[in-house]
Formats: sequence, structure tokens, C-alpha cells
Amino acid sequence: MDKNILITVYGAEQICASCVGAPGSKDTYEWLQAAIGRKYIDDEISYNYIDIEQPPDDEKHRQLSERILDDEFFYPLVLVNEKIVAEGIPKLKTIYKELDKNGAVLQK
Repeated sequence: MDKNILITVYGAEQICASCVGAPGSKDTYEWLQAAIGRKYIDDEISYNYIDIEQPPDDEKHRQLSERILDDEFFYPLVLVNEKIVAEGIPKLKTIYKELDKNGAVLQK
């Protein structure tokens, strides 16, 4: 299977004002990689972290970063293949469900 799944986490150094007590965006990004790696064979899964305060020079990333900064979404914002699956404090069950839909292979 030649399918690649991209998990993108948008976040910032500062913790989201509505997410007091939650881990930071970078911590969430690393936690997701570890949790997903325990459940799925992650050879086909790649990860991308976008700092919303300094997004890369890519229109899609800049627009979504602006929407987060305009309080349209909480961060960290988690996308699986460009579909928003979690914001603020992500729930693994929701992310796993989307990974399953995208053909992620479970560990044996």
C-alpha cells in the first residue's frame, strides 16, 4: 500500500487561553507521535508541526494560522490529511477513528 497519512499540528509556544492546565502544543505534538506509534505501524504516517505565529511561506498554512489567531479555532489544532479532527485538548479516540478511515495499519 502506497498511502501516506499526514498529521499536522498547528500550535504556538504560549498555551491556548482556553486550554489552561493542558499541555503545550509541542508537547501535544510529541505525545501524539508516541501514542500513534504505539497503536499503528507509522511507516506510512508523517507528522508536521506548524507554529501559528511563524507559519511557513505556504498559503494554506498561513490562512489556517490566521484563522486560529483570530480565535476561530483553539490550538493545538490537529489535522489528518487536511481534515480537522481535534482542537484544544485532542482526544485520541477521534484521531484514531480518522486514521482508521485513512487506512492506517494497526500494530500486530
